[in-house]
Amino acid sequence: MYIPSRIFLTKGVGRHKDYLSSFELALRSAGIEICNLVAVSSIFPPSCKRVSREEGLKELKPGQITFAVMARNSTSEPNRLIAASIGGAIPADNTQYGYLSEYHPYGVTEKNAGDYAEDLAAQMLATTLGVEFNSDVDWNEREQVFKMSGKIVKTFNITQSAEGDKTGIWTTVIAAAILLP
Repeated sequence: MYIPSRIFLTKGVGRHKDYLSSFELALRSAGIEICNLVAVSSIFPPSCKRVSREEGLKELKPGQITFAVMARNSTSEPNRLIAASIGGAIPADNTQYGYLSEYHPYGVTEKNAGDYAEDLAAQMLATTLGVEFNSDVDWNEREQVFKMSGKIVKTFNITQSAEGDKTGIWTTVIAAAILLP
């Protein structure tokens, strides 16, 4: 059984005339291009420790199979706003699991995309912990309810946004949570 004990967040943007190459450049920008990434769903493991991007990148080896929760978005439309965001919510009881969310919108600012991804993760965690909330109120109000419940200790996000290149070449953004042993 493999349960990650550490996690780090990273993001990047890449631009190139070829779609795949723009993705590769976004991975390079994020520092995770040397890995064979395996997409996993969005559980923040119990007792998992968040480490810095720098500390996490030092652990990676070329060709390593690396589990990641990743949001990705691309456009070749000039000036089109794109974003990729990972949101997270961690329970106060670190023996329980938390949630990560992926969000990859068009036309949404970096701040709004980050808030939305964070809210998604917090809502998923709140429903598993039995925290009652009104889904019709805005994120700032729900965030206070979640944190005041004492059951959700922390929420966070990492978000990368970019405007499509003015010349029409591919622009790709990624945000990722990298799970480490």
